[in-house]
Amino acid sequence: MPDVALSEALREAYASAPSNVVILHTLEIRHPDFKDDAGNTTAIRVVRDQQDLLARLEESAPINAGQQVQFVAMGFELDLPPVDIAPVPEIAITLDNVTREIVKHLDEASASESSIEVTYRPYLSNDLSGPQMDPPITLVITEVEADVQRVTAKARMADIGNKTFPSRLYTATEFPGLAR
Repeated sequence: MPDVALSEALREAYASAPSNVVILHTLEIRHPDFKDDAGNTTAIRVVRDQQDLLARLEESAPINAGQQVQFVAMGFELDLPPVDIAPVPEIAITLDNVTREIVKHLDEASASESSIEVTYRPYLSNDLSGPQMDPPITLVITEVEADVQRVTAKARMADIGNKTFPSRLYTATEFPGLAR
């Protein structure tokens, strides 16, 4: 079954593999404690390429929506979540040759109870006006290990199977008619 989130141009690039069009894989890692030098909330953005990338984000992006942002060239490994019967698909992400800035941000996030989110966006080298997947895939990082040369993380999709339904909790305090 085709993925309807992929743009027609990306599906064509996957199917025909033209030599003059490269699929640029990007990651955006976000956390409320990631701050830039001015104290503004920021994100770690990387592209799997030899050179940095300046590309426009989608209008629904959580940070810098619809703006052109820079993705820093960095080697990383990412296997997209499989279409599987597993209750919550989990993937591994490995960032190679990480900078001190990335490790500093991850250290700050480890002291917080907020979760770290990662968004995968594919771009085509001949069309940087927006990601070729709408909406892009967003995962929650559950485990992070860092050493001198690399950061390895496990991420999973939102666990909607274990959410309560209805999400509202009916108590006797709020609804006195429930008490006998």
